[in-house]
Amino acid sequence: MKAIKNVGLVIFLVGLAIFTALPVIGTFKIDQATFDQMAQDQGFAKSELFVEAMQKNVVGKEFQGIQALSPPVTEALETANAANKKNKAYKKVIYTKPNDMVSSIGKKSGAGYIVENKGMMWFLTFGLGIIGALMFILPNVILLGKKGIKNNGIYHESATNQGWIAWMVFIFLVGFYIILYFAPQYAVNWTYLVDPISERLSGNAAGHWFVYGFMYCVVMTVMAVRMYIKYRHNVYQMVRTTSVLFFQIVFAFLIPEIMVRLQMPYYDFKNAFPLDYDFFFQWNIKSLMNSGGIGLFILVWGIVLTLVVVPVMVYFFGKRWYCSWVCGCGGLAETLGDPYRQHSSKSLFSWKIERWLIHGVLVFAVGMTLMTLYSFFTDTGMVLGLKTASVQNTYSTMIGAVFAGVIGTGFYPIFGNRMWCRFGCPLAAYLGFVQRFKSRFRITTNGGQCISCGNCSTYCEQGIDVRAYAQKGENIVRSSCVGCGVCSAVCPRGVLKLENGPLEGRINPTEVLLGNDVDLMDLVNKK
Repeated sequence: MKAIKNVGLVIFLVGLAIFTALPVIGTFKIDQATFDQMAQDQGFAKSELFVEAMQKNVVGKEFQGIQALSPPVTEALETANAANKKNKAYKKVIYTKPNDMVSSIGKKSGAGYIVENKGMMWFLTFGLGIIGALMFILPNVILLGKKGIKNNGIYHESATNQGWIAWMVFIFLVGFYIILYFAPQYAVNWTYLVDPISERLSGNAAGHWFVYGFMYCVVMTVMAVRMYIKYRHNVYQMVRTTSVLFFQIVFAFLIPEIMVRLQMPYYDFKNAFPLDYDFFFQWNIKSLMNSGGIGLFILVWGIVLTLVVVPVMVYFFGKRWYCSWVCGCGGLAETLGDPYRQHSSKSLFSWKIERWLIHGVLVFAVGMTLMTLYSFFTDTGMVLGLKTASVQNTYSTMIGAVFAGVIGTGFYPIFGNRMWCRFGCPLAAYLGFVQRFKSRFRITTNGGQCISCGNCSTYCEQGIDVRAYAQKGENIVRSSCVGCGVCSAVCPRGVLKLENGPLEGRINPTEVLLGNDVDLMDLVNKK
C-alpha cells in the first residue's frame, strides 16, 4: 500500500510541476488581422498611439514566454495613455490594466505545442494530478477496514504535520492565487487547457477565472473522495460533503456558465452579501437593471437572500446550513483543507484577534456598501471626503484578493483550513451574530461520558476548545462554530451531539462558566 501511495505522490508531483511551469513557457505571435479584429472588438483602436506602438514592436513578432511579450505591450499602453492624458485626449485613453491587456493579447497570440495539443496538455497537468492524488488517497480504503474515523499518525506525515509536502502545497497555492489576482497574464497557458470545456458550457474561450472555477471543482471532487473514505461510517459527514460538492459544481460553476451562453448575467445564486461584496457596486446594479427581467430577479433575490433567507435559516439550523453545507469557501475548506484542520490555533490570543478582525471586516464591508449606494443614488463619487471607488478598490485588493484568496486558502497547510472563515469572512460574522443570540442550534454535551482525550478540540477548525465544554457537560453556543460536526465524529464516546431545539434550552456558556466558578467557591468555603 505504501508503494502505491509513493507512486501516486510522484505522479501527482509530475503533473503539478508541468502545471507550474506553464506560465513561463510557450510561444506567442499575433498577426495583423487578429490584432485589427481585437482593436475593434475591445475598443483600443481609438488610441492611434497604442496601435502604432503595437504594430511596430509586437504584431508579427515571435515571443518566447509571456514574460517576453509583457514588456513591449505594457510599455505601448502606458506610453500611449500618458501622451493622450498630457494632450487632454481623454477619449483615447485605454483604461484596461496593463496585466489584463497583456493577458488579452497573449490569449489571441498563443502558438505552438500547448495551443495545438490542449487535450494532451490537460492530461499531463490536470489528468496526472487527479490520478496521482487518487492513488495517494485510495489505499486508505484497505487500511481503514474497521468502523470509525482514524487519525493515527497524522502528526508523523509530511502532508499533515507542516512538513515538506505541506510547504510545497503552501507555496503552490499562494503562487496560484497571486497569479490569479495580480498577474493574470501568466495564466494564459492554463486557459488553453480548459478552452474546450469552456466553449461547450458558455460558448466562449476560457479566461483565468474559468480556470479557477474549474480547478476549484476538480480539487473539491478529488478531496471529496478522501472525505467519503475517511468519514464513510458517519452519515452526517457523507451528506454534508455531497451537499457542498453539489452547490459548488452546479450553482457556482455550471449554472453561471450556462446563463452566459443564454445571454444572461453571470451569477451564483447561492452567494449572499456581504461575502458577495460587489453585489451593490454601481457597475453590477446597472448591469442587472439593463438585463431585463432576469436582472431584476437577481437583484431582488440577492436582497431577499441577505435580509430574509439567511437570518431565518440561521435561526432554525445555525450558520452551519450555509458555512458547512452550501458555501464554496467552506466547501473547499472542508475537502482540500480537511487534512490541515488540526493546525487551527486554539490560543486565547488567536480568539481575541478573531473577534476584532472578522467584525472589523464586516464593518468595513457594510460601510463600503452604504457609501456605494449613496454614490449610486446621488450620482456622486465622494462620501465624507473619501472616493467611493478608492474604498472599493482597497476592499477588493486587501480583503477580496489578499485575505480571502492568498491568505485564506494558501495558508491552509500551515495555519489550518478556516483562516478566511474564522478571521475574515464578513458573512460568517453576520451569521455568527444571529447564531450566538437568536438560533436554535447548539452542540449538546454529556460530561459524564467525556474521557478528556482532546480529539474534539484538536480537530476543531474554528479554534474552539470543545473539550472544556464537554468536561462540564455544557452546551456549546459560539458565534464562530460552523457546525461541521467533526468534533462529534471524532469523539470516541459519543459525548457531543449537534441539535436544533427551543431557544429556552440553550445555555449561555459565559454565564454557566461564571456560575460554576461561583458554585465551586461556595463549596470550598463551606468545607
